[in-house]
Amino acid sequence: MAKVYPTRWRQMQGSGALRRELETLALLSEALPDSYTVYHGVHWNRVERCESVFGEIDFAIVSPAGRVLLLEQKSGFLEETSDGLVKRYGDSGSQGGKSGKSVVTQLARNADALKSKLTPLAQGQRIPVDVLLFCPDYQVKNPAIAGLDPARLIDSSRRQQLVRIITEIAPPDEAESPLRGRIHKFFTDALELVPDVGAMATESRSAYTRLSGGLAAWARRIECEPFRLRVVGTAGSGKTQLALSVFRTALEAGRRPIYVCYNRPLGDHFAKLVAEFSPLAGTAVGVVATYHQLCDRILTERGERPDFSQPDAFRAMEQRFLDIAPDAAWQFDELIVDEGQDFAAEWRDALLRLLTPEGRAWWLEDPMQNLYGRPPVPLPGWVVLRSDTNYRSPATILATLNRLLPEARRIDSGGVADDADVEVLTYSDSTDLLEKTKRALTHSRTLGFKKDMVAVVSFRGRDKSVLSNLNQLGPHSLKRFTGAYDLFGNPVFDEGDILMESVYRFKGQSAPCVIFTEIDFEQLDELTLRKLFVGATRATMKLFLVLSDRAASTLLQQDAV
Repeated sequence: MAKVYPTRWRQMQGSGALRRELETLALLSEALPDSYTVYHGVHWNRVERCESVFGEIDFAIVSPAGRVLLLEQKSGFLEETSDGLVKRYGDSGSQGGKSGKSVVTQLARNADALKSKLTPLAQGQRIPVDVLLFCPDYQVKNPAIAGLDPARLIDSSRRQQLVRIITEIAPPDEAESPLRGRIHKFFTDALELVPDVGAMATESRSAYTRLSGGLAAWARRIECEPFRLRVVGTAGSGKTQLALSVFRTALEAGRRPIYVCYNRPLGDHFAKLVAEFSPLAGTAVGVVATYHQLCDRILTERGERPDFSQPDAFRAMEQRFLDIAPDAAWQFDELIVDEGQDFAAEWRDALLRLLTPEGRAWWLEDPMQNLYGRPPVPLPGWVVLRSDTNYRSPATILATLNRLLPEARRIDSGGVADDADVEVLTYSDSTDLLEKTKRALTHSRTLGFKKDMVAVVSFRGRDKSVLSNLNQLGPHSLKRFTGAYDLFGNPVFDEGDILMESVYRFKGQSAPCVIFTEIDFEQLDELTLRKLFVGATRATMKLFLVLSDRAASTLLQQDAV
């Protein structure tokens, strides 16, 4: 099996020409020997006569001897003209015609540009470069006018011979070239052949939504009377997708849903998701709130606005909410409790009072994300559905966590995100902490992650975090919660580019790249393990761990057990 770059190509999806290219890539990967390397979607640029010339080739295949074979694929219909083969692209001009490009001219220009780039690497040696034109959907009627050596033209009549022709031009049994390392570096580095992280993040998010959406399908098929369902799901199992599905289905059916969570950032995040489809519903109006927001709203509506200047304001508000009987305006057909592991037992009864007699209740929780040490809320008589599969995080992240977890609590990997190494950086003091976090940030940018795809997550709470007091880390500006709220109750953030949050506030959310920093502990107790679990499983593609020397030593000892 040939090596393929970029490595994440199997997770890509596409239609039209891209789908056909991926089919060809799968064929090359499976049929070529493992001594070959295939580079897909090679791009480069060079300066010629003071102009930037951009080139593109669909596949670059490198044999053991360092032969470079450029394979250009043209799917669909082609035209045979006096100037050779022409491919029409899109509409252009006022007459609705299509612009055409000479296939052979494009291939020759790209091959010439690539040769000029490879020449300096050879240092006097020769790097053979050859070209092939692959037309899997079109049979050339007159090869003589195609403008290319017929032996280098593989149309639909010879498509089954593609691999054989490649190995004849670039044989597998030739002596290995010492230039292969330079050629590989050229294609991966000099040509900046890196996956489009934005596209991969979109693919990963789309695949996660599809796979984890299975939980929503299973859960909504359960029948019980009264409907009381407890969903115990690990991080990334699809609890948010389930909550969204239940909320939306209720709205579309004219039923009133209420979603209640513990964490304010999660509530704000869910409210934004709900806002995208709420206008599609009929007359039903749903509510999204944290438990304390809900208490505040109901009490304020009764003229009993809580006094948050008092030290026990939240506890007093909770108790007062338990004492009152909410009126009909606060009756709902669907109750969705998220982050149930963070709820107190008495909150359960307060919330169930908000259900209509035929109302349905959903309780979503993950014991591994219990960061406040609360005992499990008893739910006698409730049907229980468990999901121990994480569809969101790469398998390498889950493997790292599973080495720390007892066998009975280990997480199954069900996602399609390609494995990316978990990168560990250690620090000795607060100055070194800032330097290593900055280094991880810079590295994330070189990997192709845009600023809005990166989250810096602190192991510590806001009041104990060194980073929470910063709005700048080297060249990187941080978008951090200031602790204040605007007139509409929305949290106020600094105007930075990269999100900075604590592990407590970021629970329930995710980012393609997570820099989990300020990780410091003496022993791996239960709370520490849960915090590591929560922070690590926020990453959907890439994870950096910035640990103190003593935390790293403790983890190494645990890993050796």
